[in-house]
Amino acid sequence: MLRFDGWIAGIGTASGARAVLGHWARSPFGPFSDVMFERADGRRLLLAPTRETADFIAGLYVFDEVRVVPVDVRITGHRHWRVTAPPLDLRFSTGRRGLPGLALRAVPAGLATHPGWIALWDRPARLLLGAGTHGSVRPGRHQWYGARDLHRVTSATAVYDGASLGPLAPVEPPVRFGPGSTPRGPCLVRVTTRVAVADGGRAAAAAP
Repeated sequence: MLRFDGWIAGIGTASGARAVLGHWARSPFGPFSDVMFERADGRRLLLAPTRETADFIAGLYVFDEVRVVPVDVRITGHRHWRVTAPPLDLRFSTGRRGLPGLALRAVPAGLATHPGWIALWDRPARLLLGAGTHGSVRPGRHQWYGARDLHRVTSATAVYDGASLGPLAPVEPPVRFGPGSTPRGPCLVRVTTRVAVADGGRAAAAAP
């Protein structure tokens, strides 16, 4: 069972392109960030900082293209984020914690990250938010997303290959990388993700 602690941001744009940022403070690979990007035409792209992280993520999710590029994340004042991952430049800001964030923070961390608790909330999360809490795409892999906090994204700008993707919009249609997707409303979620690998080895998990 591999554990990743950090943040996931789901951003939609008026052009129809959608981006999912994973910003991991602690992981089996050390701190790193990655971006899953789905273009308006449905093409799915992974931007990851190393071959090792790219191979591991591609072994969990489904992409049409994988690129190893520098992924730089800078956070100012806890609410303003800038993500640079060529060819994508993404900036977004978050608002104050609302009722969903307060409810998530009220759950003890040990319970919130337990696979049984996470599985219990899968159906309600899909119905209410359009995002699952656990699942798998590849044989021998399974993931649980333990949400622990949530902030709504209030503004965003995104540029891809030098062209603006338009203003912030809902994450619709849902992204198609894996079982979890992200909530329809753009948001930043504090999350602990657990990944079960059938053979228990990180190196084997890196192979798609």
